[in-house]
Amino acid sequence: MDIIPLLERIGEAPAAALFGVLTGLIFGVAAQRSRFCLRAATVEFARGRLGDKVAVWLLTFSTALVWVQAAALTGLLRPDDARMMAVPGSWSGAIIGGLMFGAGMVLARGCSGRLLVLAATGNLRSVVSGLIFAVVAQMALAGWLTPARDRLAGLWITEGGQNLNLLTWAGLPQWGGLALGLAIAAVALELSRRNRIGPARLVFASGVGFSVAVGYWLTFSLAQVAFDPVTIESITFTGPSASTLMFTLDRAAILDFDIGLVPGVFLGAFLAAWWGRELKFQGFESEISMRKAMVGAAMMGFGGMLAGGCAIGAGVTGGSIFAGTALMALFCMWLGAIVTDVLVDQRAAAQAA
Repeated sequence: MDIIPLLERIGEAPAAALFGVLTGLIFGVAAQRSRFCLRAATVEFARGRLGDKVAVWLLTFSTALVWVQAAALTGLLRPDDARMMAVPGSWSGAIIGGLMFGAGMVLARGCSGRLLVLAATGNLRSVVSGLIFAVVAQMALAGWLTPARDRLAGLWITEGGQNLNLLTWAGLPQWGGLALGLAIAAVALELSRRNRIGPARLVFASGVGFSVAVGYWLTFSLAQVAFDPVTIESITFTGPSASTLMFTLDRAAILDFDIGLVPGVFLGAFLAAWWGRELKFQGFESEISMRKAMVGAAMMGFGGMLAGGCAIGAGVTGGSIFAGTALMALFCMWLGAIVTDVLVDQRAAAQAA
């Protein structure tokens, strides 16, 4: 695809923002229709089930792996040039931040990406939680919480000035990532069959993973022809949520991929919910649920920034290029979510019974 005419017409920064919007639109529509949610998958797993939510998550993850690794094999992407791989990663940040994020998303009843999708459908609980998430993420990025984040992230970092590529570390061939993605996809499809997931939901679940590859491909294509340096990245919500918040407050802020991503996701989810007649105002069920959601959103804001990404950013976007700290963060998100569900939600349900 020749994007030079587009750059000449609107400029590099607006083009990057437009690519963010397009990527977000795909994600928003697909995530809303598939009901993709890492929190839901971890809770289902914690309660001893391999149901439709686990199947959808695995299908999304495997689709991202297949498309991103196929792009790498065909020269449409160089994973080592991606932002998450090109800079040092923090093992301590991935572990501590991942555990915090996992616990937070159970308390808030959704990861940051899911909260954004739900907010677009009229869920006021998600609107409040999403704003708290964005504010705390900004505080961790460039505010009062930055020293704490830097201190924790600096405890244990990767060597060599960049992140660890687990494919290279394991000595696997270049096609190993694609093969692994296909194997996980086979497991996901079998679980989908057992849980009688319809074709439409399968397509949309795959669309969530495909949107990650689209984001990488668009930013990589832009980086090849742009005059100014362009960050090669894809979908994540911790940094973009904070950046979008500041963009609305600072007239000097500039357009980039992150600024277009969040509005794109919101618009895509809104249109999908409108088409499916699922727009509905919803609020907090009780004071207790409101407190839990606010605490969980704050934990996700700090934990996601410390871990280097959210459930999507680290778990799918970073995992699809086999960034070591991203997959460590994903593992810790699962662990933190499972433990929190057992100690908080399951215990509360048992006491109520």
